[in-house]
Amino acid sequence: MSKRGYAASKKLLTGLIGAPIAHSASPAMHERAAEALGLRGHYQLIEVAGADATGLSMMLEGVRRLGFAGVNVTYPYKEAVVPLLDALAPGAAAMGAVNTVVVKDGRLIGHNTDTTGFARAVAPLLSPSGNAVAVIGAGGVGKAIAFALAGLEVSDIRIFDSEPARAATLVSLLAPQGGARVAASVEEALHDATGLVNATPVGMLPNRDTPVPAALLRADLWVADAVYSPLITPLLAAAQEKGSRIMTGRELAIYQAADAFELFTGLAPSTEVMGEAFDAVMAARSAAYQAA
Repeated sequence: MSKRGYAASKKLLTGLIGAPIAHSASPAMHERAAEALGLRGHYQLIEVAGADATGLSMMLEGVRRLGFAGVNVTYPYKEAVVPLLDALAPGAAAMGAVNTVVVKDGRLIGHNTDTTGFARAVAPLLSPSGNAVAVIGAGGVGKAIAFALAGLEVSDIRIFDSEPARAATLVSLLAPQGGARVAASVEEALHDATGLVNATPVGMLPNRDTPVPAALLRADLWVADAVYSPLITPLLAAAQEKGSRIMTGRELAIYQAADAFELFTGLAPSTEVMGEAFDAVMAARSAAYQAA
């Protein structure tokens, strides 16, 4: 729908497909962004665990028919939805992962704003003199992060995944841009690295594990985590103790949401408004956790 159409209708229906997603800050961010633009937005959480291709296809057909402008897609369906869509934006097609589905003229178009969002978030951490970045996890988020780094001309990207075949697949997808290789272990990925990104769900509440032993962290290594529940994951807490610069999942969450909102509506939302909504959700969650 055009900008003019949204201004006239004042209604915006979007949502999120994934599981578990009860913790998501996306409804607050998208609804506040819509309100700030004079729209009446509703962001629907569509939580279905263990959906197969048939189940996902049914959900997407509902999105197509029920007036959604589009939906976000999160774990564990970012790769599974790809063959079920009508078309893919070039970036999403290159990596084979989608986190945003736009309904356009009755067709479902897949995009990946994890890539654009992470590129915006991580750019201040990169050094103009060269970067070697370890990416832990080669699933949907790992793919987006690795492609973002490649797009920022990071020439040495080390990919580690507990399933080596997934890491190898991601490296092959990145081959046209060069500079990515499979790491046989976390230790190998971090050897002389300048940066580290956790692209796995490890550390997301209620999990309190870390994908990287604290002994491997260093003060001269920046550390980023895609997880934002909690904001300071066990990995980031250990990195802070080492004196590392850190980046929480806050920036990725806000920027990917802003880019998705613009794809849904054609309108550029306020990242400040989205950030305030995100922070309010996190503050309420922290208060509830402390009271429990």
